[in-house]
Amino acid sequence: MNSWLSIVPPVLAIVLAIGTRQVYVALFLGILSGSLIVVSGHPFAAMSDTLERLVMVFAEADNVRVIFFCSLVGSLMALVERSGGLDGFVDQFLRRNIIRTRRGAQMFALLLGFPLFVESNINALVKGAVARPVCDRLRVSREKLSLLVDTTDAACCMMIPLNGWGALIISLLSAQAVAEPVRVLALAIPLSFYLFLSIGVVMAAVLMGRDWGPMRAAERRAKEQGKPLRDGAKPLMAEDVAGISSKPGIPRRARNMVLPMIAMVGMIPVGLYVTGSGRMLSGSGATAVLWGVSAAVLTSVFLSLGQRLLSLGEISELILKGIAGLVPLNVMLVLAYAIGGVCRDVGTGTYVAQVFSGLLPGWLLPAVVFFIACLVSFSTGSSWGTFAIMIPVAVPAAMALNVSLPLAVGAVLSGGVFGDHASILSDTTIVSAMAAVADLVDHFITQLPYALVAAGLTAGLYLVAGLLGG
Repeated sequence: MNSWLSIVPPVLAIVLAIGTRQVYVALFLGILSGSLIVVSGHPFAAMSDTLERLVMVFAEADNVRVIFFCSLVGSLMALVERSGGLDGFVDQFLRRNIIRTRRGAQMFALLLGFPLFVESNINALVKGAVARPVCDRLRVSREKLSLLVDTTDAACCMMIPLNGWGALIISLLSAQAVAEPVRVLALAIPLSFYLFLSIGVVMAAVLMGRDWGPMRAAERRAKEQGKPLRDGAKPLMAEDVAGISSKPGIPRRARNMVLPMIAMVGMIPVGLYVTGSGRMLSGSGATAVLWGVSAAVLTSVFLSLGQRLLSLGEISELILKGIAGLVPLNVMLVLAYAIGGVCRDVGTGTYVAQVFSGLLPGWLLPAVVFFIACLVSFSTGSSWGTFAIMIPVAVPAAMALNVSLPLAVGAVLSGGVFGDHASILSDTTIVSAMAAVADLVDHFITQLPYALVAAGLTAGLYLVAGLLGG
């Protein structure tokens, strides 16, 4: 189905989420509207189809792995915080005056994403867990922290594509009979202007101490009133998990956080290598991150038992408490996966691409490809889905119009990451808000102006690059 009706599910979900701030309801109604289209308007059949879509999310092994992974991240955070690891790590920074200002705390949160390029959810969750206590102490709003977490999430993973992101793009290029897909990807990364501009815009705002849009009010509230969250905010992570403190009477040791994180980050390449039969770029990212967080939880358990910080009963209770605290996130992910599926079935991405992909002069192609990719990714919340839709469109068009192939691919990557960064339907946006313990709608509204500025600058660069011939 490729008609205007195909854009109803994502548009309805976005409008309702912003207008009502009831994201769960908005996503569910978006799925239901898509099911109504699929079953030609029969209400009972639509409800049955909606429920079946929610169930079928668990039929995809990678979806289940991500949900398990997110649940275990809650357990890991509970263990690390209760064993004194997080407080010990923060104490090291504050005691040594490594981070003394609000600007320093924000730069720390922003730059922490670069070493964590292996997987986007790991990137966000580690940054949130480590930077949140520092930012809270120095009066940085949760809205700003979630922006900082989100900005170097998908962008870093695509910028350093030694992960599942790179493997996906290479496979999509190979499917289009591109002779040297690895080389094309390597050349496309520097031409993926949004990756660099999205980080640059936020970094400039931090260094200059200037914010705009709703973020300005959020930062003023945090700085002047000491309130990291607005009154009435509904953070995605339960506060009884985010607010776990060190067990009284135990030493606060940074290694109780550092060693589990090393175990997690170190296990991910191993998982990619093993699942890829010796080729990391062919490995399963979802499996690798599940292995990584499992290794981190086990490391934290052994450290707590070995130092006699926590009893086995306390550890079991914390693991279950951490899982329970991440239930809201997992519900959100299930709904996000389901609306992504219904958007595929009704042809949202294909319709948007067809509407805007007519006959174009070659110099305009990169900018138009970027614009279409932005629309597709923003309306579906999926960068990978956008890549799958747009690369088969952009590669033949670039070849036919004699446009630089890396430039066209870079435009697709930029547009896909824009939606991953900016859309309220994106799992990256959801996980970033959760990692910062922020309200999802607040995160979306305060972040969007920064993303739009970066996207506007990116579009201008693609126009210039097209005129210069790539």
